[in-house]
Amino acid sequence: MAVQNHVENPFEYVLERLSWTWADIGRAVRAAPHVRAALAPPAVRRITAQDLLASLRKGAADLGATRDDVLFLAVIYPLAGLLMGGLAFRYNLLPMIFPLASGFAILGPLAAVGLYEMSRRREAGEAAGWSTGFAVLRSPRLGSILGLGAILMLIFAAWLAAAYGIYAATLGPAPPRSVGGFLHDVFATGPGWAMIAIGVAVGFVFAAVAFAVSVVSFPLLLEHDVSMAEAIATSARAVRANPGAMALWGLIVAAALVVGSLPALVGLIFVVPVLGHATWHLYRRTIEAPHG
Repeated sequence: MAVQNHVENPFEYVLERLSWTWADIGRAVRAAPHVRAALAPPAVRRITAQDLLASLRKGAADLGATRDDVLFLAVIYPLAGLLMGGLAFRYNLLPMIFPLASGFAILGPLAAVGLYEMSRRREAGEAAGWSTGFAVLRSPRLGSILGLGAILMLIFAAWLAAAYGIYAATLGPAPPRSVGGFLHDVFATGPGWAMIAIGVAVGFVFAAVAFAVSVVSFPLLLEHDVSMAEAIATSARAVRANPGAMALWGLIVAAALVVGSLPALVGLIFVVPVLGHATWHLYRRTIEAPHG
């Protein structure tokens, strides 16, 4: 006799969610133009620098309204960065510290999903506390969100591999003997400057790809019943339709992350929440709701 009202244990829950993720990734790969033909794709608006500033102001307002909850959650960002830096020092991976730190630019949209949900709830006039961020785990599109996060993780892993290859081809492959020696080799030698130039150029490509894939896709998935493939396509269309404004937004995000990282990453406690909330409002200004 079948068991009624079976309650999943945590292991079954995770397996079920992972199966949804893989199924959604498969649907995205097989996606064709006729898929979801009955539903018009989300329309992209033209935005200006004024929209970026307005989004930042609203992001700061969201942080001000929920600062105790958000700052409590945001402590994880500098702690994670310091942990990665400590591991790099411990295992003599000094050349990977900058590539690891720059990963905030690639993985930031995934890390900020909870912040998008808080802004969405606050915009709707609902209560938004620290637990609101975890409500994403109950989203019917969790599989798509996890799938998109997996794509960003793959981009990040590819960037780390490329960064290590650049070091090996310039200053390596032997690990540096000391911090002082490594800094001298980086800033006072030809191979060091070559590593910087090539690394910045290659890193820009990875960051640009991640940006195009994710700038509005996570908020779109949170709010509307769209596939992962459609969310990514919409994000790319938003970048193509607003190259100047989106390039400026990318520079603002990069500069804010650099400033937030300078004081031992502590500034990320404030920078990441503002950028996360602001991204929701930028999405709202950029994307019109899909309609039938």
